[in-house]
Amino acid sequence: MVNTSQQFISVIQSCRNLFTKKLSDYGPSFRVLRTPSLTDQIYIKVKSLRNFQTSGLSKVGETQEENFIAIVNYSVIGLIQLEKGVTDSLDEDTDDIITLYDRFTDSALALMEKKNHDYGEAWREMRISSITDLIYQKVLRTKQIEDNGGQTLVSEGLDANYYDMLNYAVFALIRLEEQNSKTEFTLT
Repeated sequence: MVNTSQQFISVIQSCRNLFTKKLSDYGPSFRVLRTPSLTDQIYIKVKSLRNFQTSGLSKVGETQEENFIAIVNYSVIGLIQLEKGVTDSLDEDTDDIITLYDRFTDSALALMEKKNHDYGEAWREMRISSITDLIYQKVLRTKQIEDNGGQTLVSEGLDANYYDMLNYAVFALIRLEEQNSKTEFTLT
């Protein structure tokens, strides 16, 4: 699992780099988004993934990797919004936002390590399309919880679903990276 943790950290670093660049370009404009809007953004990305995986075609030109990175970052933004709430003020300190990003991704790593221990890294034997479907299921569950006013009877809440979508997207990115490495290796 040490290798998995290192792979996870590497993927998160790539996602964080993009997040930081967009934060520089756009400022903290995401802070105006309510969590259902973020959930819908994840929904759009996972639908794009499913369409691509079925048809093999993306007319917009977004890769699977780009969509999974977006799911990671939207999930982290969802966790930030759950903690901080929505605001129309855009005078947030970007260092504070990056600190929250790091805290939530560190928590996601810790959760992944616990689940990997219990499940024996079963995700490594899953198809990327199956991982996509699990994210799709999680986003649909999240939408339902939001439609229920955030209330659940026996299920985990919104934050647990954002963490799961984040971690599944990281798993998919690890798998894609490994597949790309094998393809490059065998072609040379």
